[in-house]
Amino acid sequence: MKLLLVSDREESYIWDHFDPSRFKDIDFMISCGDLKAEYLSFLVTMINKPLFYVPGNHDRPYLKKPPEGCESIDGKLTEYMGVRMLGLGGSMRYNMNEFQYTEEEMRSRVNKLMPRIWLRRGFDLLVTHSPAAGVDDGPDLCHNGFKCFTNLIDRYKPAYHLHGHNHLEYGKLARVVTRGPTTVVNACGYYILNVEKEMGIKSAEHTRVVNR
Repeated sequence: MKLLLVSDREESYIWDHFDPSRFKDIDFMISCGDLKAEYLSFLVTMINKPLFYVPGNHDRPYLKKPPEGCESIDGKLTEYMGVRMLGLGGSMRYNMNEFQYTEEEMRSRVNKLMPRIWLRRGFDLLVTHSPAAGVDDGPDLCHNGFKCFTNLIDRYKPAYHLHGHNHLEYGKLARVVTRGPTTVVNACGYYILNVEKEMGIKSAEHTRVVNR
């Protein structure tokens, strides 16, 4: 199974120089936020596969015009092709704009999802905009990760945590790290994720272990 992950930056490699042969094996797509709605609609039209997304802290335009042909999984536990995806968009609150939350507010969002998590016996993908606290997050409030995301990873041990928000050039962040059995992928720009049939951890170069 192959997933196309996108976040934070519209790539000219895809948008301006689209080549369908590069994406012919993609099964579905996931956006981790902060991308133009038109870009996501372009992807779902050209690749002709489902696209699931969570909003980023700069996605206020989604409130009036969400990405056409795409499905929001924000605040939901959604299953597709047998893959359980838990979606939580937004960043740490640093001003009063939409899609920003305090730690307590995000924890409340997580708590509302607990009955569904229990019924589905966990989840395979944690899909967020922000990173988890202590797992390649940033030093400033805007780019801090959420502790409740770290708790979800440690408790439910999903195969993958997919996020964006902290661009890879911020502090020379790694594309892929691990926390316990969970592979954490920063989707900034674009990344093609090869998922094992049983949602096992994929092999990846430059993978760093993070267990702070």
